[in-house]
Amino acid sequence: MRRLSGRFRSALVIGGQGIRARKLRTFLSMISLFLGVLAVVTVQAGAEIANRALLSDIELNRGKDGSIQVSLPPHEQTVPVTMDTLREHPEVVAATNTSAIIGEPGVVPINAGGVPFDYAGQGGGPGGYYCDSRGCYPVRAEENQPPGQAVELQLVGLTGDIRPFRPFHAEAGRWLDFGGDPSLSPGLVLNREAAKGLARYRVPAEMRIDGATANSTPRIVGVVHDGSPQPTAYVRADELLNWLPATGFAGARGIGMQLYLSSSATDVEQTLNARLAAQGVPMEQSYRSVVDSKEQIGAQLTLMRWIFLGMAALVLLIGVAGILNVGLATVGERIEEFALRRAVGTPRLLLGGIVLAETLIIGLLTAAAAVGVGVVGLEFAGQLFGDREPMLRDVQFPWQAGVAGVIAGLVAGVLGGLLPAIRAARIPIATVMRA
Repeated sequence: MRRLSGRFRSALVIGGQGIRARKLRTFLSMISLFLGVLAVVTVQAGAEIANRALLSDIELNRGKDGSIQVSLPPHEQTVPVTMDTLREHPEVVAATNTSAIIGEPGVVPINAGGVPFDYAGQGGGPGGYYCDSRGCYPVRAEENQPPGQAVELQLVGLTGDIRPFRPFHAEAGRWLDFGGDPSLSPGLVLNREAAKGLARYRVPAEMRIDGATANSTPRIVGVVHDGSPQPTAYVRADELLNWLPATGFAGARGIGMQLYLSSSATDVEQTLNARLAAQGVPMEQSYRSVVDSKEQIGAQLTLMRWIFLGMAALVLLIGVAGILNVGLATVGERIEEFALRRAVGTPRLLLGGIVLAETLIIGLLTAAAAVGVGVVGLEFAGQLFGDREPMLRDVQFPWQAGVAGVIAGLVAGVLGGLLPAIRAARIPIATVMRA
């Protein structure tokens, strides 16, 4: 073992000396390999960043992996029983949806039906529908009402902080404060689309809620990115109940309440189910699901990664061919040197190791350069495009891409240096006599 380690050290030393003696050829070999390794690094980094971006978008819309969601059926007792049960359990959050119109009373909203503002007025009207990637929604328009300065949005009442389950990105202001008594002026946190509409159109600060006994004056406290294309506002459920009786939720768009909880809070879920069943709520209509985002996108991400890795491998093979050509030419020029080394007792294995050590060192140096360029390039792209592309904002270089680059450099060094190493090891001693 000691003899083998000594030969390995000798091969590395002599290989390094050979690289220093032929700087131009080393540089040309690195150039031919650099693009291939950089392609592997780019594909791996892009796949990891795309994976994180897709997971982030799914988490915004559906929830974090492993979280549990339960849809409770509409019933006049669903909201009051749920809110009473969860009052002492902040680890479980319930959400209920209704619609609201902010602006002038007695008019048709600019975006009737709560459609995105870019689609406002494009085919909406009585009996019309708005469709997106998640489905189609009826567009409501009141009869005998003129159009006016008002916007319609989806209003989500929350019993607690939903961000542990759906990690919204804060963009302005603050999140809802669930401490203290509810205010008679509902505090709203808008999503991007709702904030865009209220910034685009000047509307009075008067909010009308389906089924409410009177209009309220809302307060805008913050803006978040929730991944939804529809204008949405989040409000404390108890502040919503100040204006909307609990039974008013039951018929709102056919939705009762949605629970968000972790696997450690199933005992609260069982207690709530029992109380709701005792009040006559048809619990057989409830629906329970566990979020598994990685399984949903895993297959398509793997396929996409293999396709691009195959393309990067072709570029890498071109670099391997470059190293191979340079290596064979170098061995041809050093035939006398290798024959002389054989004459003084250098083993064939060591001769092959010298050539292979040179290509491995070149591969590692090229990998280090490619990874360095990848790190700097990603940092520069984040600073240049981070404001326009959220996936590049505060992005970190994936360590998996660095490992892939090093492995690609080593593999290219072995493949490009194996044939020259075999040729060097087979040079006969008699060659030195002809020299």
